[in-house]
Amino acid sequence: MLNKSKGNMYPFVTHTWNTIKGRCPHDCNYCFMKRWGEQKETHFDERELKTDLGTGNFIFVGSSCDMWARDVPDIWIVKTIEYALGFKNKYLFQTKNPNRYFDFRIYYPGNITIGTTIETNRIYPQMGHTPPPHERAKYLNRLFGKVPVMVTIEPIMNFDLGVLAGLVRLCQPEWVNIGADSGGHKLPEPSLRKVKDLISELMKFTEVKIKKNLKRIIGG
Repeated sequence: MLNKSKGNMYPFVTHTWNTIKGRCPHDCNYCFMKRWGEQKETHFDERELKTDLGTGNFIFVGSSCDMWARDVPDIWIVKTIEYALGFKNKYLFQTKNPNRYFDFRIYYPGNITIGTTIETNRIYPQMGHTPPPHERAKYLNRLFGKVPVMVTIEPIMNFDLGVLAGLVRLCQPEWVNIGADSGGHKLPEPSLRKVKDLISELMKFTEVKIKKNLKRIIGG
């Protein structure tokens, strides 16, 4: 099903579409899907390959479950990409395991943007079974110049300014999204001063897009 973008979604995304559903293997404790209770096992929904994806949309593919997680079968990813490219839209893929992007690079035309989430440069238990942030940045860097890249710092957690900015720079993103926790998960958040310093540092080499939920920390 093609769903209209709503809630805390990126403002540039018009729709979301999910072929891979169920419990995300990364199991981050702040995953927004957990608000609906225990999820089924991760699975591929063949019915989604009959969805009319329309024309001229900007679709976030895999918004409810990280389709690039380590245990997701390759064939599920291939089927999803091949079906999407049969429609004239723009697509966003985002993962905390960008190592897998490189294996599917032959599928990336100009209408795909890839991204990764780097909530912090540190390791916190709330991040579940995700690869560490420095690995995410390293692997995304391997695709520099082949496809547009974005980075999302959400939900932002306490960080070391120089190290986090360095990881984001390594990704060479066209823009960075910054947002805060919207679910009251009591994460280790940075101070107002640190967030503003990070924004200033990132603006030296990329565009910074502030999500509405960050205003809880920075005001305005």
